[in-house]
Amino acid sequence: MKIIALEGPSYAGKSTAIHHLRTRGIEERAFVSDCYVQHIARRTDIPPVRTASAAEQLAAFETFMGIEGTRVRQALASAKPVILLDRSVDTLLAHAHALDALFGYDVHHRLRDRLQELPFLRPHHTLYLDVPAEELARRREAAGHTAAESEYFLHEPTFLARARDYFVSAAQSPVSREVTVIPADTGSDAVAQAVEALVTYWTR
Repeated sequence: MKIIALEGPSYAGKSTAIHHLRTRGIEERAFVSDCYVQHIARRTDIPPVRTASAAEQLAAFETFMGIEGTRVRQALASAKPVILLDRSVDTLLAHAHALDALFGYDVHHRLRDRLQELPFLRPHHTLYLDVPAEELARRREAAGHTAAESEYFLHEPTFLARARDYFVSAAQSPVSREVTVIPADTGSDAVAQAVEALVTYWTR
């Protein structure tokens, strides 16, 4: 059993890449799991992305961890040789890492300790789609979401920079066994094909 995760900020192209893989028959050999947020029945139950305290951040992590644990267990039960995750537990850790840096919550190390109890959540490979903040803003505007999300914390430059550091700097290693960074500021088709090439290599 091999777990492959696709990571990156909102609008980086993860959903497009997974859709492309589905059209190429990935589900014949892999269980594809949508982002854990899609597994929450009511949108009002989703914790805020900008938590107001360390205690609130810990509570949000536990909520998401419960969902993440359930969806990965379901994927493992499929008996498919490969699991493809839209985001993984590293998303949660990157978020905590960013909030620690911005607001001094100092919870990231506690969350990593918590994950020692759940080793099955650790991906074998992670593809991180790396997109500059300016391009992400352009994509969000092109999608028509700027007006509805005028204050979009997940795209604030300081948050994006800190979350990106988690995946690309050597200061704090993600829990994934291997992270491959793909520059994703090119066309969506080129990014999807780059993702397909690596996923195919790892699953053959």
